[in-house]
Amino acid sequence: MKIILFLLLCMMNINAAFSQSRPRELGVPFGVLPSGLLNSITDVAGLKVGHFTKIEGENIRTGVTAILPHGGNLFQEKVPAAIFVGNGFGKLAGVTQVQELGNIESPIVLTNTLSVAAGIEGIAKHTLNQAGNENVQSVNAVVGETNDGYLNDIRGMHISPQEVIQTIQSAKSGPIQEGNVGAGTGTVCFGWKGGIGTASRKLPESLGGYTVGVLVQTNFGGNLQIAGVPVGEKLGNYPFKDALEKSDGSCMIIVATDAPVLERNLERMAQRAMMGLAKTGGIASNGSGDYVIAFSTAKGQRIPHSIPSQTLQKAEFLGNDDMTALFLGVIEATEEAIINSLFAAETMTGKDGRTVEALPKTQVLEWIKAK
Repeated sequence: MKIILFLLLCMMNINAAFSQSRPRELGVPFGVLPSGLLNSITDVAGLKVGHFTKIEGENIRTGVTAILPHGGNLFQEKVPAAIFVGNGFGKLAGVTQVQELGNIESPIVLTNTLSVAAGIEGIAKHTLNQAGNENVQSVNAVVGETNDGYLNDIRGMHISPQEVIQTIQSAKSGPIQEGNVGAGTGTVCFGWKGGIGTASRKLPESLGGYTVGVLVQTNFGGNLQIAGVPVGEKLGNYPFKDALEKSDGSCMIIVATDAPVLERNLERMAQRAMMGLAKTGGIASNGSGDYVIAFSTAKGQRIPHSIPSQTLQKAEFLGNDDMTALFLGVIEATEEAIINSLFAAETMTGKDGRTVEALPKTQVLEWIKAK
């Protein structure tokens, strides 16, 4: 009896450790660049993140995540931005204006596929109600999604515009909860429970000392690899081992930096995020909506909404030769953010009694340490 109690206590301690520790703290290696203080997208100063998690009854498993490049009036002080489409089987609202003008003028909202309209309405109402926007008649709301319909009653469209506004207003700096929260509440990744993940990289002072932060909403498939270990194959959970299995899904990736980078090189950074996804075994399948939204919060980079006609604009920005370290930062932070989402996520039962198990972390860590 004492042995059984001892083993139960050990298991409880292991589970508690996992709930408090992230992969790198458990010995999983991720690249060569150091992380920021929090290893989070909020290591980019001034950036805020909010979550709204909706778990109700047996079938509702969904939510909203909002990312604010800064805490001021984003419509009046826009930020340089770019969007890269890894695979376009998705519903990203606001993409064409960002690509055309090279800036973002709203919070970025992530939610489920059939709640994009609620996201747009929530952002619009939030923006129109801000002081200084009394005469605004057009808002380019940026809303991304993944389909959480396996665990969530997605057809019920349970997210309201008011809940989106609530998420935006609750956004804060500091540590971010990961896993089954916000827009990651009902997601599935590599056949295991996915969710929200985040990570960051801090460049050495010799390379500018800039920070790159990434946040992901993971809901995609492929052949999971962690630190070079073919986890998906070892666990027998990978596409095409059975002709009926699918690897479709989506991943939203948000890249933020305080480096002085304009839209052209922000797009180049966004492209590298897909390399980070590939390092985890993601394959951007035919039915996957993989989008990367990148923006800069650098001082002096904000773009005022009202600029007098014929006024020349001035900006200081990094040259092409100085982008390589930032590219590496994006790749490493994206890879780690995706794995963080898997380690933080917990087993969930949702719609129609379906259950998606959490990644078996104990086994994964044994393989990583043994390689």
